[in-house]
Amino acid sequence: MKKVRDNNSLSFRFLHLFLNLTRCSQVTAGLMALLLVLSSCVPSKLVNLSTRAFVQTGDDVIIGGFIVQGTEVKRVIIRAIGPELTQYGITDVLANPRLELHNGSGRLIASNDDWQTTILGGIITGNQVSDIQASGHAPTAASESAIIADLPAGNYTAIVRGINNTAGVALVEVYDLNFTASSSLGNVSTRSFVQTDEHVMIGGFIVRGTEPKRVIIRAIGPELTRYRIQNVLANPTLELHNGTEALIASNDDWQTTILGGVITSNQVSDIQASGHAPTAASESAIIADLRPGNYTAIVRGVNNMTGVALVEVYVIDEIVTTD
Repeated sequence: MKKVRDNNSLSFRFLHLFLNLTRCSQVTAGLMALLLVLSSCVPSKLVNLSTRAFVQTGDDVIIGGFIVQGTEVKRVIIRAIGPELTQYGITDVLANPRLELHNGSGRLIASNDDWQTTILGGIITGNQVSDIQASGHAPTAASESAIIADLPAGNYTAIVRGINNTAGVALVEVYDLNFTASSSLGNVSTRSFVQTDEHVMIGGFIVRGTEPKRVIIRAIGPELTRYRIQNVLANPTLELHNGTEALIASNDDWQTTILGGVITSNQVSDIQASGHAPTAASESAIIADLRPGNYTAIVRGVNNMTGVALVEVYVIDEIVTTD
């Protein structure tokens, strides 16, 4: 398949783990063997979620949703990035992005405008500047925004707007700061206004662990009319790229499977059985068994159509076996 380049892959700050065996000289052979067995069976999970899109005003801002699953509180840092994107050749960035975090009931529980100034209120009870710096994910521009939050299981929404109704390209990100916890991030979605060229919607996520993770990725447009959104993207297409930026799967109209890359057979029945089949035939979906690594989903309009769309990644609770 054709290899394409996308600037969004550069937006991530990927964490690299390694095992220093030279420090294990006093571990018994039996214990080392047990550790190696355990380390080869680490369940995979989604971490470090992001979406890049063109932020406008009103309903056409970036709205990112995610779920915290599990019994432990999940510590995350959420960022709204604009000026930093200029180093990747994007010129019309959102100069001063503001960030809001809402819980599952829609209540505002945290906000930030300029990460070096903490806004107290909701779940933010103390100055966060030093914690943001210590996280390794401090924004590079003072006008960008960030929130560190300890989140119990539930649904959350991050909203990125421009100060004084300014517009421009921005990135909303959620980084998992304690990925060893039993809780995990799942079922991420982002809604924004999809335009053309570099102003399409680009969602990124990482699969971390040792096992493949089965997901369904969707590009939704017409379904949004039930939520009183009028200017929806009538016919969204979906592409999936891996960490080398190679195109590994694509779809245009979920009831027609496009074979190639990781897609080797008709997916229509699997999409229906997943419980996440799109409601409109013109919407797109891909089911993929993804090995640990970095992935990017791109939503465009057919024939350069524009409109509001939703990109979603759902984890399908199914064990994936490999040879």
